[in-house]
Amino acid sequence: MKMWKVFVKSMREKTRDRLSLILSLAMTPIFVGLYWLYFSGGSMVYEVMIINNDINVQTSDGTPFSAGENLIEALRNQTYSDDQSILRIRIMDDQDVAEKRLKDRKSQVLLIIPETFSETILAASKGEDPQPVAVTFMGDLTNPYYSLAAVLAYASLDTYVQYITEDVRPIQMNEIPISGSGARTEFELYIPGLLIFSVVMMIFDASMVIANEAEAGTFTRLRLTKVTPVELLGGISGSVIALGLIGLLLSVATAAMLGFRSYGSLWLALLIGGITCISVIGAGLMVAAFSRNSSQAFVIANFPLVLFMFFSGAIYPLPAVNLFTIGEITVNLYDVLPPTHAVVAVNKILSLGVGLNEVVYEITSLVILSFIYFAVGVWLFRRNHMKLT
Repeated sequence: MKMWKVFVKSMREKTRDRLSLILSLAMTPIFVGLYWLYFSGGSMVYEVMIINNDINVQTSDGTPFSAGENLIEALRNQTYSDDQSILRIRIMDDQDVAEKRLKDRKSQVLLIIPETFSETILAASKGEDPQPVAVTFMGDLTNPYYSLAAVLAYASLDTYVQYITEDVRPIQMNEIPISGSGARTEFELYIPGLLIFSVVMMIFDASMVIANEAEAGTFTRLRLTKVTPVELLGGISGSVIALGLIGLLLSVATAAMLGFRSYGSLWLALLIGGITCISVIGAGLMVAAFSRNSSQAFVIANFPLVLFMFFSGAIYPLPAVNLFTIGEITVNLYDVLPPTHAVVAVNKILSLGVGLNEVVYEITSLVILSFIYFAVGVWLFRRNHMKLT
């Protein structure tokens, strides 16, 4: 009987904090729904770009023979058991544009078919012993999807050549990693995402400090001082940014001591980390707006933390869910999360060694989203905890 009374008392106390209770119970079902949204479209489709330099030849009876076009068709015909295409083929003319798509992770592989491909395959099919021809595979080896896409593309190439030449394989695979991606260890592949994750973790500090100030009545007492609420929020935000940058520097130093090598500007990466802090503070303000105390803020902050952690690519890469395309820019569902752009930008800078001019889109998106998050956070906090004139 006493145990039952304690149970009833405990349940009543939990129901008083309805927001924390709802989030605790709903978090896993919500993420089950999000993962269904990501994967409900079917299996992963990998984009393979092709530059076809192959020159057509004629068979002995005068029939045109294009091994390059036949290979492209074989790649297109790779399907899953439900007839969904495995590879999405994009024909390219400009290698520089193709390499930029690889760096932006909009495509997984660039396949370059050489000029003598048809000539070599035809000669091999006649029983001759031609000089092997090199088919080039280019990609960002830090992209976890590159290996899968390259293996699938090479399997189609090998199957096609074997079919035409009857078990003779007069081809060589020439793999070219873009930038410095081929020299990275498995440990180094995860560092850019972990660096941004160190910034995202500041959401606990941001939300709990601000919620604690509200709980303590600091904003009410400000009316008796010359410090405005805006100045107080600005000072708190500045301290969070400073701590975020210190944490980022410590993470970089630790990674460097353990063997991480940067191919780009660390200062540019720190700038991106600082901008990301603004979005994290904005999310912290949103959390604090719905929190009565720092303990409640800690519980609620886990929700945006998990969103930022798992759905930004900081920890685990997810397949793209494309919403729409504007020119060469494809907008994905999780592009609404500022850390998504930060992870891509920092990876391109530190792993591929690109400069500021090649991360303009990511930085612009990060700046816009960070200030939107911050503005929404300030608005919600003012509405729920302060009355500013």
